[in-house]
Amino acid sequence: MACARVPLDEQQVTELGPLGKERTLPALHPDRKEERCFVPYKPPPEDGSPAEVEEFLEHARFIAEDLEWLLTLPHDKFWCQVVFDESLLQCLNSYLQLAPRGLDLCTLPLSPAVADVQRTVHKAVFLTFLRMATHKESKEHFITPAVFGEIIYNNFVFDIPKILDLCVLFGKGNSQLLHKMIENIFTQQPAYYSDLEETVPTVLQVFDTILEKCGLQCEGATAMEPKKLNARKQPTTMSMNLEDLVDTVLYLCDSTTTIHTFLDIFPPACSSFHSHGFLSRLPLFYEAAVPDLEKAIRKRKFNDKSVQEDLWKRMSHSCRKMVQTTHLLLHHTCLQPILEGRENMQMFAEELLQYFASFLPEKRFLVDFDEQFPISDDISLLQQALPVIDETRTSYLLQGVESAWDATGRRRPRTEGASSSLANEGAAAACSAGFRSPEVKESGEKRLVGAEAKMAAPQKGDNGAVCPMSGPELESLLSCIRDLLPDLGEGFLLACLQEYGYNSELVINNILEDRLAPSLEKLDRTMPRPVKEELPDVLNNRSNVFDDDEFDVFRRDQVDVSRVWKGRRKGESAREMLNDKQHIAEQRARYQTYETVVDEVVVEPGASGGAGADPYDLDDYDDEYDDTYDMNQIGANDLDGDSLLSRRPFTVPQVLRKGTKAEEEEREDDEDEEVSQNPVNRDQFVQDPAVLRERAEAKRAAMQQKKGFRPERPSNVVGRPKGQGQTTETFLDRRKKEANKSRVSNHNRRSMADRKRSKGMIPS
Repeated sequence: MACARVPLDEQQVTELGPLGKERTLPALHPDRKEERCFVPYKPPPEDGSPAEVEEFLEHARFIAEDLEWLLTLPHDKFWCQVVFDESLLQCLNSYLQLAPRGLDLCTLPLSPAVADVQRTVHKAVFLTFLRMATHKESKEHFITPAVFGEIIYNNFVFDIPKILDLCVLFGKGNSQLLHKMIENIFTQQPAYYSDLEETVPTVLQVFDTILEKCGLQCEGATAMEPKKLNARKQPTTMSMNLEDLVDTVLYLCDSTTTIHTFLDIFPPACSSFHSHGFLSRLPLFYEAAVPDLEKAIRKRKFNDKSVQEDLWKRMSHSCRKMVQTTHLLLHHTCLQPILEGRENMQMFAEELLQYFASFLPEKRFLVDFDEQFPISDDISLLQQALPVIDETRTSYLLQGVESAWDATGRRRPRTEGASSSLANEGAAAACSAGFRSPEVKESGEKRLVGAEAKMAAPQKGDNGAVCPMSGPELESLLSCIRDLLPDLGEGFLLACLQEYGYNSELVINNILEDRLAPSLEKLDRTMPRPVKEELPDVLNNRSNVFDDDEFDVFRRDQVDVSRVWKGRRKGESAREMLNDKQHIAEQRARYQTYETVVDEVVVEPGASGGAGADPYDLDDYDDEYDDTYDMNQIGANDLDGDSLLSRRPFTVPQVLRKGTKAEEEEREDDEDEEVSQNPVNRDQFVQDPAVLRERAEAKRAAMQQKKGFRPERPSNVVGRPKGQGQTTETFLDRRKKEANKSRVSNHNRRSMADRKRSKGMIPS
């Protein structure tokens, strides 16, 4: 038996030979392999007959039993089977190639028995690959790392396509285990890195192949190749066969999902994709292929609507994965080194800004990217890590993003006031609204740009609920959704639109992906449109000063029409109207009451006092008060000690006094003293400006000292000589000077010139 603490590749075992004699063999030897035939995998049948389902179940049970037997073998027997049994590798490879992916499982009508068997085989295959990627199972059972790398590489136990399939099949829920597996494989066998470098051009060729199938112009190296004059013109997405269109969309969905999952699980591979210009090619492909494919899916006629719905779902999924792949590459190759504080941070920041600038011409891709991963957030993070970033350049990028939103006619998603159910849907569902079809953008979004001011205020739709759009626009959204989903009722669609902020694309994606809010799941999907509510009778509920008068036609059936005329009444003349003095006679009695004037009232004796006394009763009136101030000096000669004058003698006001000569001289002396105390000469026309400045400065300094004001640090934009480095204060002063240039005579010349250049007014 094998010795302990010795690697498997160095162990020797003693066994009985075919003739019954003992012989010594290496632990890894073909003769130690068990004779067992592993059958290849076959996918579940689509709408198959009971016989086909039974055949699949029996076939899958064979595979599950064989793999469970393999996993129970000891360490040396397991590796003998892996290295020398070709049927085992063929079985595993067939599963990686033919097993249904995540989106495929949603379309397969799996019975409970088929689902259970598929789940068992799926788990057994994953555990088998996990054990094959482990070179050390315990302290006694292990393989030398270098030998392990040669075994898995020379026997094609793992290769780059297999690793990609492993990621896309088992990545959901097992990302950490897969990361350790792939990291161990690349660590023990560095040759896989060179294989990955050779694989990336093949991945780029996938995009060129799709563009060629769609009849679009290829970008990159293949675009420069000469074309034959007699070459047949490739069919477009609108003219190609329906089967070719389906294959193209499936191919794109599978490729983009696989690439994103692999880079997400194994980030070190981002450097290989980045070195081959993947970040430059992907936006160009997105801008060229996505609108054309989406237009074909929406415009072409499908006999089976479920096929159209499946293609639309896969197309939206592919768009999300391409945008997420771009963000992954930018994060791991440019932004992550800056956040970790590596060397040459300025170089990584420059590269990140260059990529953002290269996205500006690709407006559709830029808007979808900014909707999922706002570029303003990355720029803000970049400015915090590197304060010396040029603000003019960053503002130019942000203005370019805004112009891209305006050019596509779309609005940024609102983060405030969103429903709670939408917030819980997750990033995948929220970002699906960014992938709008060309038809919707042509019909709806352009109209929203022109009516933006009108659409700002909430309006009432036909359903009576307050919605941000008018009746015709709501009808357009309903017809757009019912073209794809004709089986759903208008009442259910109205509830979905109201739940998701009247975003038709988000409603379509959530319905197709079965990601509706719990409140919508309870509704009947064939629910008709609610009956339009009758408006209340405004006339019966009104309140007016003319209610119930003789001309209230809303409450009276008969009105004296003879009293109603237009213009001058018939039979009247201007002279008759002026001679009519009836209104004077009516007012005569009123004004006669004001003609009575009482000069003297005779009061009989004994009539004063009491509650009913006459207001003109003058018996108690005493006019001594009127004679009190008839003389100028009241009580001036009164020597009564208890009078007011003893406490405050009577004085003539200074205004009424006649000043004496002595008092005038005294007043002039006082004025001379005031002039002598005031250093400013009255005859001086203008004071000395220097003296005024000194006084103002002294007053300002005293005030600042009293308030505890600290003077501002003097600005230093010159700094040290070139080559000696600059301090942080110098960088901040230069940045402040650059930002505040517009406060002086420049008047925003640089920013306005950049804006004109971005609009195409100035040739760059």
